[in-house]
Parts: sequence; C-alpha cells; structure tokens
Amino acid sequence: MALSAKSRRKIIDKVLISFGVITTIVLLGVGGLAWWAHSFVASNVRNELASQQIYFPPKSSPSLASPKIGPYLNQYAGKQLLTGPEAKAYANHFIAVHLSEVAGGKTYAQVSAEAQANPTDAKLKQQAQTLFQGETLRGLLLGDAYAFSTVGQIAGFVAIVLFVAGGIMLILVLLGLLHLARSV
Repeated sequence: MALSAKSRRKIIDKVLISFGVITTIVLLGVGGLAWWAHSFVASNVRNELASQQIYFPPKSSPSLASPKIGPYLNQYAGKQLLTGPEAKAYANHFIAVHLSEVAGGKTYAQVSAEAQANPTDAKLKQQAQTLFQGETLRGLLLGDAYAFSTVGQIAGFVAIVLFVAGGIMLILVLLGLLHLARSV
C-alpha cells in the first residue's frame, strides 16, 4: 500500500526534525566544551603568570625610554603581567631588546659556541648564561603564555559561533515542530 503525499511529508518532517534535534544537541554540546576550553586556558595562563610575579616597569621609568620598548610597553606600565598579549609584548619588546644588548645581537647558540671554543673566557661564559636564561624565559612567555592564550581565545570564538548555530538550529526545530503540528 502506497503512502499518501501528506503521510510522506509528515515522515520527511519527522526525520528532518530529528536530525535538527541531534544537530542542535551536538552544536550546543561542542560549544560548551569549547567554552570550557576557553575558560580553562584563560584561568591557567593567568594563574601561572600571576605566580611568576612579573611586573612591567613603572611609568616614566628609564626602562621604558627606549623607542624599541616604550611604544609597546607604556600601556602596561606598572601592571603585573597576567595575559597572553602582555606576555608577548614583554617577551618581544623588553626581554628581546635587552638580550640584543648582551652580546652585540648574537644569540645564545652563537655565544655558546664561542664560549665552548674559548673555555677560559669568563665574559663569553657569562654572556652565554645570561642569553640562555633570557631566551628561555622569552620562549616560555611566547610559547606557553601567549600561544596557549591565543588558542584559548580561538576556542572562545568557536564556542560563540557554535552557540549561535545551535540557537538557530533550535529555532528551526521549533518551527519544524510547529509546521508538523499544523499539518496533522
């Protein structure tokens, strides 16, 4: 026995509504996980940076006078470093500038190689140690704080998009249910 056009339409409506319900649940569920990831990363980055007790130089500090530093750090003057963007600014415009002055712009790898070739040169050994510590801190600020902060921000944006899409799907499901109820 063949189904009438009205019966086929009701079956199609029920299938589409079911897919809409499943899609809504998935969108909202994944959106919730993305929001959790955003919150988790943001709080961990903040807590880890806070525990390091790193502060930007105060306003009018000679440390901010350099044109390689001041324009990038004046906005943070005197504040504690707590966010990924602040970590990036501090790493790239404070630590990196000071490291470039340690050994005439040479990197740790270059100075370390020179120090190994001249093991009695105390100045090279000290420069290598300073560069190692500075480049390590800079790498941690950029890799751990700034990179994870950026990933967390992206997760937050994804969560918002998924919540909006889930809301739209929910509206479509409700409209589908309304259409199905009217066609009974």
